[in-house]
Order: sequence, then C-alpha cells, then structure tokens
Amino acid sequence: MAAKPFASSADLAEKEQTLEVVADGVYALTAQGDPNIGAIEGEDFLVCFEAMATPTAAREWLARLREYTDKPIRYLVLSHYHAVRVLGASAFGADVVVAHEKTRDLIAERGEADWASEFGRMPRLAKDPDSVPGLTWPTLTFSDRTTIDLGGDRGQLVLQYLGRGHTEGDIVAWLPKQRILFAGDLVEAEAALYTGDAFHYDWAGPTLDGLAALRAEALIGGRGPVTHGRAAVDAAIAQTRDFLGTMIAEVGAVHGRGGTLKEAFTAAHAALVGTYGHWPIFEHCLPFDVSRLWDELSGIERPVIWTAERDREVWDRLQS
Repeated sequence: MAAKPFASSADLAEKEQTLEVVADGVYALTAQGDPNIGAIEGEDFLVCFEAMATPTAAREWLARLREYTDKPIRYLVLSHYHAVRVLGASAFGADVVVAHEKTRDLIAERGEADWASEFGRMPRLAKDPDSVPGLTWPTLTFSDRTTIDLGGDRGQLVLQYLGRGHTEGDIVAWLPKQRILFAGDLVEAEAALYTGDAFHYDWAGPTLDGLAALRAEALIGGRGPVTHGRAAVDAAIAQTRDFLGTMIAEVGAVHGRGGTLKEAFTAAHAALVGTYGHWPIFEHCLPFDVSRLWDELSGIERPVIWTAERDREVWDRLQS
C-alpha cells in the first residue's frame, strides 16, 4: 500500500471562508476546518484573537473585517505559540500583543523549529511565507488571568489560563456579558485534535472542566464552525474530551502491555476513525498525537520539540 501524503502537504484546495457576526461587535472567521480567527469590538478599539500563519494571509482577513469596523487594533491576543496561529502578527499593527507567559517561553525555546515544522506540514496555510518578518513576540504576558475593559456598555474581555492542554500555555478569551468564548485549540468543533505538544491528562480533566464551568452560550473553537447554544457547546467540549479519552485508553493499553508505538497508533486509529475519521486533518494529526501521548506515558513530561526532520521520521514510521 502506498504511503499517505505527508501531513497536509496534499491539501492544496482553498477552503471557503465564512465571516460570522456572532453578536454585536463579535466576529469569527471559519474556513471548513482551517484555523479560526476572530475579533471583538471595544468602544473605540479592536481586540483581535489569533494572527494566522503569515502577514499576507492575515491582511486578507483584516480586509474582510474592515467591511464591518474601522476601529484601530489595540490588542492582538495569541492563544498559544504554534506558527500557523502567530506568524501573521505584523499585519495587525497592534499596540499590544498578549499571550501567556509560558507561550513566550515556548516561542523562545522552540519557535524557530515549530515554524519550519508547521509550514512543512501545512504549506497551503503558509501563504507568501516570505512575508513573515520573524518570530512573533508578545509584549504583554500574564500567568493566570487578565482583563480588558471594552468600554461603554460592552463589558469586559477576560483572558484566562485554565491549565495545560493543547500546549503548556493555552489561554481562552471570555466575554461574560455575552457569554461567548474563544477557546482556541482547547476545543475543536468537528475537527480533529492536534495533541503533538499536549498534556493529555490535564487537558481531558481539569482544563476542560474549567472551560465547561464557564457555561458559554456560544463557542469559537480552534477549528470548525461556531457553536451556538449551551447544548451544542457542551457537545463540542464532550467530543474533545472523548477524543482525548479514547486516545488515552487505547495508547495506554498498548503501552501498559509492552507493545510498540506502531501498535498503539493502529489501535488508536481503529478506535477513533469511525467517529472522527471524516473530520478535517484527522490523518494529519494522529501520528503526532500518538507519538506525544506515548512519550507522556513513558515519563517524558514536556513535549519533545518537533523539527521538520522529526516530523518526517514519525510520519514514515506510523503512516506508511
């Protein structure tokens, strides 16, 4: 059997983008399983959430956003450090770039390697890669929680760290007045999870518990459509938890009996594909997911840095 094309290298068809006005002054751009991005209006400024992979890609988003508002961008909030989320930041001209303090540390530790890795895995998202001026560095970091007063009667935007999950430093953006949550990659709505830099047990347990406790009425996840209504939000969180729990059970069983990484991948794939195999980037993500979980079960506390070379090695070992 021929090897599957590496990661998303063969996914070159443009995805249809949808700009949704989730509530007055709250915007989300989704694109059939591509990374989501959003914005929140303050009284006289904008807060943007995520930055896309390149400035060229980000400028296309901003042109659509400018059809709705011409307010200046004061804050750019980055949910975590992955290249396809942060390297478009220079296009925003934000006064303040906000991230968790651990995200800044991760950029310093592994940002260059992640840049090469992610652009190799997802070349279509790296639109005009030469437009990236360098690594994105936050200018404001925090540890647990920080609040942006949106002004007027718009309420507050709460940026919060709920614990280790998709990475060591994921944050969410919560609008308590509107009960709208930008969850970043801690929740995916109808898109497969990437867990190659994750802390599976924390994520599936206390981190998702904290996210669910917010009781959001609308949720913008890292990928997939905007989720509306408490029941649908709860279902998206439950799907995320089930994906993680199934991986933990299947990979854990193989690891516990002294099996191999390849056997663990085969078991996890068989258990997940029926429910999640049709979701975007499922085949792309799973080898990296299983490899990280195997390491975690082996006592490797922090994720091993992904390089372009390591990506190919793991892919060839598991997806061939």
